[in-house]
Amino acid sequence: MSLIRWSPMWDPFAEVDESFNRLPANSSSLKAFTPAVDVYETDKSVVVETPLAGFSPEDVKVSVENGVLTLQGEHKKEHEIEEKNYYRKEVRSGAFYRQIALPTAVLEDKVEASFDDGVLKITCPKTMATEPKKVEIKITKK
Repeated sequence: MSLIRWSPMWDPFAEVDESFNRLPANSSSLKAFTPAVDVYETDKSVVVETPLAGFSPEDVKVSVENGVLTLQGEHKKEHEIEEKNYYRKEVRSGAFYRQIALPTAVLEDKVEASFDDGVLKITCPKTMATEPKKVEIKITKK
């Protein structure tokens, strides 16, 4: 017995799928800049590193709140020459916004960031692990 694939008479999403399939696969105007990150843990801290070549420390803001690290920045080209006959234009300017959930609780007021050779390194000191404690609850009869 052969398997017969069911297909509806009318697919409301077919036109949308076709529209997306017609878009250029590698159009740089459709891709947003999202910096790659490395997140790792040491004995005392959680470390986040991201390469941000072309950015200066003044271009980047780092904040942490409720266990979520937020990176945002903007890089503007001072002048762009329109007369150039580009064969390829991959160096971009623009803004980025990235949030990373930290894997463990950190001392948010002690987070430090440094910028060296185009790499942003954020060090988040971990909080001291607390021992779980058992609390006896007295049951009362009403």
